[in-house]
Amino acid sequence: MEVNKSISYQRAKKKVEALKGLYGHIAVYFILNLIMILINANVFNSSEINFSNWEIYFTAIMWGIGLFWHIIFVLVLYNFKSNFLKGWEERKIKEYLDKEN
Repeated sequence: MEVNKSISYQRAKKKVEALKGLYGHIAVYFILNLIMILINANVFNSSEINFSNWEIYFTAIMWGIGLFWHIIFVLVLYNFKSNFLKGWEERKIKEYLDKEN
C-alpha cells in the first residue's frame, strides 16, 4: 500500500513540475517578447515609433511556435495519456467481460 502511494505521489509531483515549467515558460515568453518588441519598435528611442514592420515580431512568432508545442505536450498529451487511456482501457475490459457473460 505504501509503495502504491509513493508511485502516485511521484506521478502527481511530475505533473506539477511539468505545469510549473510550462507556467514559467509562458511568463518568460510574454515578458521578454514584450520588451524586445518595444525596443525594436523604437519606443525607448527618440526616433519614430514603428510597430508595422513584421521583423520585430519574428522572435515572438518563432518562440511562440515552440511554446505552442510545449503547451501541447504538457496540457494535452500528458493529461490525455494519463486520463483518457486509463478510462479507455477500463471501458474495453468491461466491454469484453460483458461480452463473455
